[in-house]
Amino acid sequence: MRDLPPDIERLRVLETWLDLSLRRVREQIAAIEHQRPPAPRAAPPPPAGNTGPPAPAWGIADAGIGIPAPELHRGDCWAGGPTLRPISAEQARIELAEGVQACEVCRPDTVLTP
Repeated sequence: MRDLPPDIERLRVLETWLDLSLRRVREQIAAIEHQRPPAPRAAPPPPAGNTGPPAPAWGIADAGIGIPAPELHRGDCWAGGPTLRPISAEQARIELAEGVQACEVCRPDTVLTP
């Protein structure tokens, strides 16, 4: 790449600066997310001709292939996969309190916990 310095010393300085900058951005995002929970995303409209049940508000993706431990998801989360087991909001709160991992994509813990 022609826009980067040619020597390792300056590349390392740039790498450190970028790492620190990314860390600051992530900390700011986390601070904002903890100040106010994000609004729940609306589920996309079902495809034409789909008469299946609506997506649940909350669900558990049980441990299995690609999922090392159970994860709590919002019902409309794409990361929950097709085998999301529907649960109530109260059950979702209980699962979080008992240590079930919250999905890092849809962040149900930011809405369900005070």
